[in-house]
Amino acid sequence: MNKLLLSTLLFSVTLFANEGYNVYKKNCKTCHVEIMSVKDVMANLSKMKAPPMVEVSSRLKENIKTKDEEDDVDRHLFILFVKDYIMHPNLDFSMCHAGALEKFGTMPSMKGQISPKEAHAVAVWLYDRYEDIEFK
Repeated sequence: MNKLLLSTLLFSVTLFANEGYNVYKKNCKTCHVEIMSVKDVMANLSKMKAPPMVEVSSRLKENIKTKDEEDDVDRHLFILFVKDYIMHPNLDFSMCHAGALEKFGTMPSMKGQISPKEAHAVAVWLYDRYEDIEFK
């Protein structure tokens, strides 16, 4: 019974991650490169429309931290922030470096372009995709 429950849970997580990646490819990829090193960003900055997703994830994880010992709390807050921010981008709540804001500005709202379920899926993907990857 436990093996079945664990298998079902892992299958669901994998499907949700795939859904988030598909949302990224359909709606985010035109502006945000999936992964790129700092060196490559600096070399291609003039051609870029937005920071790479690895940098976005890294920056948010730096800023969305609690003193709670449960790892899921930070992950949950990250997902909530991303879901809200992509629908209602606001300079006051941006966590980008000043240089990125100057270069790229605030992202356009995705409200009406993606569903709340898709926003959730891409937020989960953004957190999990870069779990052990540093932007360097």
